[in-house]
Amino acid sequence: MKAMAEIVDRPRFASDEERWQAVVARDARADGAFFYAVRTTGVYCRPSCGARLPRRENVAFYASGAAATRAGFRACRRCRPDAAGQAEAHAAAIAAACRLIESAETMPSLAALAEAAGLSPFHFHRIFKASTGVTPRAYAAARRAARMRDELAAGASVTAAIYGAGFNSSGRFYASSSPILGMHAKDFRAGGQDAVIRFALGETSLGAILVAATEKGVCAIALGDDPDVLLRDLQDRFPKAELIGGDREFEATVARVVAMVEQPGRRAPELPLDIRGTAFQQRVWAALRAIPAGATISYRELARRIGAPQAVRAVAGACAANTLAVAIPCHRVVRNDGALSGYRWGVARKKALLEREAGR
Repeated sequence: MKAMAEIVDRPRFASDEERWQAVVARDARADGAFFYAVRTTGVYCRPSCGARLPRRENVAFYASGAAATRAGFRACRRCRPDAAGQAEAHAAAIAAACRLIESAETMPSLAALAEAAGLSPFHFHRIFKASTGVTPRAYAAARRAARMRDELAAGASVTAAIYGAGFNSSGRFYASSSPILGMHAKDFRAGGQDAVIRFALGETSLGAILVAATEKGVCAIALGDDPDVLLRDLQDRFPKAELIGGDREFEATVARVVAMVEQPGRRAPELPLDIRGTAFQQRVWAALRAIPAGATISYRELARRIGAPQAVRAVAGACAANTLAVAIPCHRVVRNDGALSGYRWGVARKKALLEREAGR
């Protein structure tokens, strides 16, 4: 029986039969993966081209438009395979819009962003969300949150951080400060001073476990060999927070987390999570939570799923930054060759979790 990773990571459109089926279906997901040429017309096209379907025996496949051109074929005037595709153009427009949002002192209006992208507001909003996983407003909020955290961590006063992060009034910031930071701004700046974080240490078959939560939800799930090391890591993240042992109600949350480690393939009720990260990290983590138990994907495929196929290293970095073991299942991501690597809590634990999910 083949390893599950080998099945999941097998390249798409790897055979001529798969390529032909993509042409028949006019599958836009195949655009860029290959091109097809028609011997009777001397034209080459994208797989999604809307031209009349040729006979299979007259079709040849090429890895690039340049290869088709060298073979004597000319570009189709309908799908223009020699020009930047619509998907590439949209990706460039969304990247430019993200840069505009990040550099603006105040959030640009949807109309202004759409005009800069050369699209209607409705079309721009739809494409932006499809590309980034969040709306333009949510993306801007996440960028402001990241700037706010950076300003506070650098020692800026709360007032200076508010305006430095792009909030045009203190009232607007304080209305959303807890969701942005997970605690009040002064508490965050003071390393979590006066913030209350409940935690519990325990044992699993994979070693020690730490579970911690703010009033918003679980903010840390860590696995390791030494419980003291796990606790010190939590203290380093929130050096001035009040860390208190969990009560009986919290023990129920811990039990649910332990069950996710011991029986990772079993569907469990959703845990309330306190997820903190950049907009990009949150896109990656949302995609991780959509991977079903028992399946694996490569970092490259994960990057493709979030609409950023060139950002493989950034995706790997987001997986490494995850502080919520099993709840955000970064253990389901493997290298392109199917090998296991890059797990924050150890490759042996990653292997064990995957084997349990696969029922082995």
